[in-house]
Amino acid sequence: MSQDLEPRAYANVPKGANIMVGSYGFLKGNVVTEPSLPIEDFIISSNNFGVGYMRSFGLANKLARIQVALPYVIMDGKATVKGEKITGNRTGFGDMRIRFGINLFGSPALARKDFAQYQQKTLFGVSLVMSVPTGLYYADKRINIGANRWGFKPEVGISKRFKHVYAEFYSGVWFYTQNDEFLENKLLKQDPVLSFQGHASYYFKNQIWVGININWFSGGKTVVDDLPAGSVINSSRIGATWSMPLSKSQSVKLQFNTGTFKDIGLNYDSISLGYQYVFF
Repeated sequence: MSQDLEPRAYANVPKGANIMVGSYGFLKGNVVTEPSLPIEDFIISSNNFGVGYMRSFGLANKLARIQVALPYVIMDGKATVKGEKITGNRTGFGDMRIRFGINLFGSPALARKDFAQYQQKTLFGVSLVMSVPTGLYYADKRINIGANRWGFKPEVGISKRFKHVYAEFYSGVWFYTQNDEFLENKLLKQDPVLSFQGHASYYFKNQIWVGININWFSGGKTVVDDLPAGSVINSSRIGATWSMPLSKSQSVKLQFNTGTFKDIGLNYDSISLGYQYVFF
């Protein structure tokens, strides 16, 4: 969950906006993030469907927002476990993601009629992202859709709007609760994971925009029953985003990303298409 790569998390919007999002993504590659697993040559193909909702509002005259996203995953995989080739399938809901953020500087909470006249320059905000263990989890299985634990990421973000370019940088740390049902009766603990991500987007006059996205995340050493079970994760991803408006209230977004280097798992390619509807 540390491999977030999403632009415009702190983008300036008018207060009172409601945004509904539907998405489909296809992912293929190695996504094992648990270094304690005795798995080799693990390749999955995953169809990911998602729905989300965001609401912006004013808080102490600052722009704030709450976002909720829930994925549904159809995953097929094959791997070599202790020398034996196996295949499998998992289908079910993933872990819900909730984000609460507030822009502390450079982004006043403006009504829709006033927002059109506002020109953003430098913006600074903070967020708390939570991963809720709603995902499908089998206590006797090593590979699952859900993580069976909570995750919390405090994050800071800064962005600056130039004439046609929108630049962003975020940094946060994921903290995890323990999973006390790992392989039924084992206790899994994971150290925090430090993450960085940066985005640069170019806006055309017709509101189409394209962007380059990159991230890096490190940490997450794993312990099972107080015994070391894996080394530190050290990975990076790079991607591109294209967004086009369909009308004043609708838009579509296409995104692709791939790994640039990795020490443990997360060596996969991903492509997704999203639809967004805005209303007040």
